[in-house]
Amino acid sequence: MSERHTLIRSLHDVGLAAWFGGSLMGAVGLNGAAVDEGGTQVATDRIASAGWAKWTPVSAAAIGAHLFGSGGLLVVNAHRVATQQGVAASTAAKTVVTAAALAATAYARVLGKKVELASSSDPEDAEKARKHPVDLDKARRQLACAQWAVPALTGCLVMLNALHGEQQRPAEQVYGMWQRAASLSPHLPSGVGRHLSH
Repeated sequence: MSERHTLIRSLHDVGLAAWFGGSLMGAVGLNGAAVDEGGTQVATDRIASAGWAKWTPVSAAAIGAHLFGSGGLLVVNAHRVATQQGVAASTAAKTVVTAAALAATAYARVLGKKVELASSSDPEDAEKARKHPVDLDKARRQLACAQWAVPALTGCLVMLNALHGEQQRPAEQVYGMWQRAASLSPHLPSGVGRHLSH
């Protein structure tokens, strides 16, 4: 319980913070500024696309750091996942939400690239857009939804991370492990662990 894993925890937390904060800032600040300053829909698309393209490499690095840290924490806390009541469930929930956030991020990037090509003044981009025509209005609506889904899902990850932090408190570990043992052995009273943890 006393081992420290500062590096992997930092990668996990800083990566998630950048993923959540960057996506929220983009959905609110960048897209809002593009609408205010663009004047036309094409100009708005160009401003927003340029901003999101600048952010993409940083976002990818943040996601990579978060996933690496998540994997490391799962390894070092494998015994708690197996023995502490509630940890497996919260870990499974976090895995599902992470997968959904990754899917939303990837989908937003695909849609963003389509809008970027369709609104570009570069002849090569225009040619690519002609080869892969899209319903631009529909793509814009879907992109807006996907870009809001990312901070919503990563915000859920922040809350699940807080739950994991609570589950790591010594009192919660003792109680959760007792509850797990009690569920496997009907001879153990289920309420005793709570008293032992205080």
